[in-house]
Amino acid sequence: MSPASTSVPKLSKSLLHPSGNQVATIAAGCFWGTENIYRKQYGDKLTDLKVGYANGVTTSPSYQDVCSGSTQHAESLQISFDPSKVSYKELIQFFFLMHDPTTENRQGPDIGTQYRSSIFTFNEEEQKIAEQVKQETQKKWYPNHTIVTTVEPITNFWDAEEYHQLYLIKNPEGYECPSHFIRTTPKV
Repeated sequence: MSPASTSVPKLSKSLLHPSGNQVATIAAGCFWGTENIYRKQYGDKLTDLKVGYANGVTTSPSYQDVCSGSTQHAESLQISFDPSKVSYKELIQFFFLMHDPTTENRQGPDIGTQYRSSIFTFNEEEQKIAEQVKQETQKKWYPNHTIVTTVEPITNFWDAEEYHQLYLIKNPEGYECPSHFIRTTPKV
């Protein structure tokens, strides 16, 4: 491993992350809608959220770079949360119900590797919880479809440009992926 690789950020440089908080990093298609639905569902239970680009092969990519498909980054969301208010497991359970985890490199009309379904973990405990929730969700919610969500260690996270942060709050009429809604029945 080269010395430069140890300086690659895995945590948003602007995420509020007080002592005792944990971080969940997910990719569920368009990061605007992912951020928006988590804010609506959890509100004050979350300390902070930042959209960005995770687990790609280039450093400090731009939105245009990521959209080209050449960087292998996923549009992602980092969530800083107090585990006494909401658990990592609950955030991951919600993840599987707020998007379609059975479509590879796609959410609704958004197609490309940047829209893949992934959970990026910081440690073995998160990896174990995410895999367990994935298996439970597969059986209960998607018995006739295969969940394609990857669960993998986070290797890098780059903040998206400022205009992407809180995008749907700043632009209430902005684009929301039609696959971002809370499922209430299993997929048939």
